[in-house]
Amino acid sequence: MSLKIKVERTSAPKQKPATSQLGFGKYFTDHMFMMDYDTGEGWHHPRIIPYQSIPMDPAAKVFHYGQTVFEGMKAYKTPDGRVLMFRPYKNLQRLNRSNTRLSIPSLDEGLIMEALKQLIKIDEDWIPNELGTSLYIRPFVISTQPTLGVSPSEKYHFMIILSPVGSYYEEGINPVSIYVESEYVRAVAGGVGNAKTGGNYAAGLKAQQEATEKGYSQVLWLDGVHRKYIEEVGSMNVFFKIGNKVITPALNGSILDGVTRDSVIRVLKHWNIEVEEKMISIDELVEAYRVGTLEEAFGTGTAAVISPIGELNWQGDKLTLNGGRTGPIASKVYDFMTGVQRGTVEDPFGWIEKV
Repeated sequence: MSLKIKVERTSAPKQKPATSQLGFGKYFTDHMFMMDYDTGEGWHHPRIIPYQSIPMDPAAKVFHYGQTVFEGMKAYKTPDGRVLMFRPYKNLQRLNRSNTRLSIPSLDEGLIMEALKQLIKIDEDWIPNELGTSLYIRPFVISTQPTLGVSPSEKYHFMIILSPVGSYYEEGINPVSIYVESEYVRAVAGGVGNAKTGGNYAAGLKAQQEATEKGYSQVLWLDGVHRKYIEEVGSMNVFFKIGNKVITPALNGSILDGVTRDSVIRVLKHWNIEVEEKMISIDELVEAYRVGTLEEAFGTGTAAVISPIGELNWQGDKLTLNGGRTGPIASKVYDFMTGVQRGTVEDPFGWIEKV
């Protein structure tokens, strides 16, 4: 049965921040989308309402057992005023895969897309149009049943909030320094590493904190079993240019199937650049650096798009890549991806969804 989305507009619009103040995820638009789930009734009461706090019972399961998932998406304003989204259905498909892994009821992707477009249109004036800026979209589900029994919740909220953002890193497209983590573990195959759930990110905070104290922007995670195979860099997938090919860790059940990762692979192949998805060890990477075949590295993700890596610290040894500068492949991919997203570069893949 089709559900009608009710709309309640705010009577007290917020003051919009200056573009120079945006940062990442600090400001939120005037409206949000919300929908409820109850066992026996399913998802119901879809509505767009003024951005607001929500009342929560202290016994809500999300507080105690972490049954929650989220996604990260973006909308862009083109120079001629159009509003575009980049591969949104792929994000919604992954949201439902995360739902399945966390025992959360699936969402109607068509309904969510309709709600998302309505929400963006209502808050369109919040979309910044300067180069490097966008409207970040955060859909998420939380379990709300007020009981301490360890079992899947019978009640949920699904919400979408919007945030105008600048660059994810203060460094922007400039290379970042990365600390290779050898003590802490983010995820293992069979766990929830391939789902976008809050616990994955909480598990990485300690390592991130220690890396920051050492002067590094992010950590490079190794696998949780052998502690030698490269998995992700911070909250992003990672790519290495070694010799005449680009290598990225193969999806193994503990690595997130990134939308930007998939897009970069397809772009590189479109350019006839050889791409290999494989298990790659930190020792193999260090050896490639020492013999001079490791030419550049970069992370990929919705928030940063492309984040070039200028330095890796492995057990005290500092590996400087491409002279600490952004590599040619990272730069070319960034320019192409952001151009497609902003509507200034032709989209040969049919990735763009108009709002």
